[in-house]
Amino acid sequence: MNMSYVAPAVKEKFETLSVDLKNAILERNVELNNIHDLINVLDAIVKEAEDEDKK
Repeated sequence: MNMSYVAPAVKEKFETLSVDLKNAILERNVELNNIHDLINVLDAIVKEAEDEDKK
């Protein structure tokens, strides 16, 4: 099982997110090396939520 990785550079921003959002990110087994990685994952989560709402 892969584990998500949060680089020290983005850890502070990551920690400001809600527990639910942090869990949703970590479940994706992503590597967050910089703020752009974090933004991309958040963007994907939002898009998926919007797609669910349209069903």
